[in-house]
Amino acid sequence: MKTLIFFLQFDWDKLRPENLFGGQILERTPAGLSIIYLIGLAVLLIFLLLSFFSNFRRPQFAFENDLPAEVKRRLTSTVTNRSLRIWQIVFIFLTFFVYGFHVYWAYYADENDEQYQALAYKDLRNRRTTAARPRGWMLDRSGNLGSALAYYKINQNGEISRSFAMPKEMAHLLGTERGTPGLERSIYKRAIDKAPESWEVLTRIKRKEDEQSDVRTTIDRDLQAFIAEQLKDKKGAIVVLNPQTGDLLAMYSNPSFNLGEAQSLDDWLKLEGDKRNKPLLNRATREFYAPGSTFKTFTMISAFRAGKQNSLFTSLPGGFVPYRNSRSITDANGGCEPPFGCATLNIMQAFEASSNQYFAQLAVDLGRERIRETAGSLGILAVETPEDAVQSGFFPGIWNASNSQISSALAPQHSTIVTGKNISAYDIGLEGMGQGYAGQMTPFQMALVASAPANLEGKLMKPKVEADLPPQMFAQVLTAQQAAQVREIMAQVTEGGGGTGRRVFANVLASGIRTGGKTGTAEKEAPLYDEKTGKLKTIKRKRKDEAGNLVEYDAPVLYERTDSWYISIAPLEQPQLAIAVVVEGGGYGSAISAPIAANIVMKARELGLLGEQYKPKTQVPAAQTPKKKKK
Repeated sequence: MKTLIFFLQFDWDKLRPENLFGGQILERTPAGLSIIYLIGLAVLLIFLLLSFFSNFRRPQFAFENDLPAEVKRRLTSTVTNRSLRIWQIVFIFLTFFVYGFHVYWAYYADENDEQYQALAYKDLRNRRTTAARPRGWMLDRSGNLGSALAYYKINQNGEISRSFAMPKEMAHLLGTERGTPGLERSIYKRAIDKAPESWEVLTRIKRKEDEQSDVRTTIDRDLQAFIAEQLKDKKGAIVVLNPQTGDLLAMYSNPSFNLGEAQSLDDWLKLEGDKRNKPLLNRATREFYAPGSTFKTFTMISAFRAGKQNSLFTSLPGGFVPYRNSRSITDANGGCEPPFGCATLNIMQAFEASSNQYFAQLAVDLGRERIRETAGSLGILAVETPEDAVQSGFFPGIWNASNSQISSALAPQHSTIVTGKNISAYDIGLEGMGQGYAGQMTPFQMALVASAPANLEGKLMKPKVEADLPPQMFAQVLTAQQAAQVREIMAQVTEGGGGTGRRVFANVLASGIRTGGKTGTAEKEAPLYDEKTGKLKTIKRKRKDEAGNLVEYDAPVLYERTDSWYISIAPLEQPQLAIAVVVEGGGYGSAISAPIAANIVMKARELGLLGEQYKPKTQVPAAQTPKKKKK
């Protein structure tokens, strides 16, 4: 009776694994059950094997001993035993398979399966156990605590809470506990990066947890705040890289959201439901745009790589006709671009004037193979068909990071260009000037295009966000001499008589800073939303279904949006900045995006980011001569 009372009164929850091990990991119960399940499978497997082999040693009935072998094979008992052995083999195989499957995921997957680890950030168990420990402070490139991007503070209730210095300006980079992960969910996993499985979860109590140390990033906090201000009331994105090291100095996408507004599920769903503004979308890395004339930088790089930088092409009043009876490719004004007009141009003149005709002819002369090869060196995916272009996926391999979680969290949408054999010379011509099948570029990708010639050795450096990582090259795009030549050609945009950015960058040049760049203006069809309700406007249309019947459906109303682009490198003699700016619906690149880039260059100088030569001089107060006392 006493024993029964003991069992009724005993707190069985004390025997739960999480309680036995100090309550540190709530997942120890399923982990422990998984291990018990594996042991049970192992016992079952041993039993089956013993049973299988014992059948061969089982004695026959006495009357069977003297029977001929042919007769024995036909006996019912023999046939039955043979059938049972077949089923035993099947069950042994299945048990081996199930057992091996569970052993793999319980013990080996955390070390050997790269895809498993790449998706580990989605594992709720891993996220809860990681978030349960205090994270380190996230510092900007200065390493000063006063410039921290993410830190802890004591709130009004006396509780310690995670806080962010720029909850809107850094929202896309830091990320939240829902949706696409950012630095908050990926950068603090260096030593404990491997996603735990059953055995590790059950035995982790035996190991001392790794410290979540402070992390210094490459982000400049003041520059990040500045570029966010530049996009106020605009839709678009800005990316600023150091082309010598790959350091990501600043990156911002607008509209953004406040990290404090994405804590609850209801708030998150509200942000996700805003299809008009898409505040959760990082336009810098995951929105495609037609790059317009900024892509002529790519075509010029391709020409240098192919030894065709001295090519001459003639602009005609009727435009360039790639093949007989094809449509013509004209300059923006429908004829020939000033200041050179309809004339034979070299690559420097064509780049300064932003001649569509020249770069279309240059692209056709280069051919699809050379374009494809240059695309690969710059991190652009060359595909065969337009259908392939819309299935490009993400590109984590472009990042220089300490672990795959950071690369996956920041992975840009892979920009594409179509170079298949079925596209025409006209299509290739359009690509050479940044239209047509070259229309799937992210601002992040265009910053990389600017970064390659800006590097003194002509290298494309992998971008990085962890300040202490050594620089890492993605590809050798140009020679050092070629890179210097490309930079001088890019300088004609801001210094040449007909440069499209000359007037905008006049103040920058007057301050002693030489820059290079390229404006871009690109048309794109975009969905139209109602100004009052924010809902997508639709129109009734008809199409045939599989049976050939006309059915009515709601099609989105589209309008032609003109996006404003500018890419920039500065200072020209030893670039420390590679900038890409896009403003949706901003119009001409020289009107909106170029002034933003000029402001960024001047702000970078103020912050001391342009190198020693351009660091602001410390103001020393003039010595004051003491006044003589009157006698």
